[in-house]
Amino acid sequence: MLRSAPMLAPARSGFGVSRPSRREGAWRGLALAALGAALVAGCSGAVPSGPKAPSRLPPPKRPPAHLPAPQPRPAPTIQVAPGLQGVIGADGDALVRQFGPPRLDIKEEDARKLQWSGAACILDVYLYPPQSGGRPTATYVDARRGDGREVDRAACIAALKRP
Repeated sequence: MLRSAPMLAPARSGFGVSRPSRREGAWRGLALAALGAALVAGCSGAVPSGPKAPSRLPPPKRPPAHLPAPQPRPAPTIQVAPGLQGVIGADGDALVRQFGPPRLDIKEEDARKLQWSGAACILDVYLYPPQSGGRPTATYVDARRGDGREVDRAACIAALKRP
């Protein structure tokens, strides 16, 4: 008669929690090792070869065959206020003759912003082309201090004009 190896009864720790037997511990160790190997193999980046699945991406969008006609820009509103004579209605060259080279000259589509600054104020002049076409002319003036507080436009123009 063959005798099998005696099984060890689970040992008890001092806290009422049983520990696995030696045989159970060996199986758990093997299971954990196999699980770890499977996880590492899954992270190896190997891609199974075979036929590729068809792409399910939508086709790229194409621009419409005909674009709508551009809408005409509305006529600019011309600012009217005392002390702005000589600035409103002037083109860029005339403004440079009055104030010198601008600190900023920003162009966006058919609009243009010129900016001059001095100790007294910062002056922004906005130029737009007339509805009938032609050179852009000043239609709006804005003035402020360096800290952003509003300043009288006419006083700023007078302070920044060349003698």
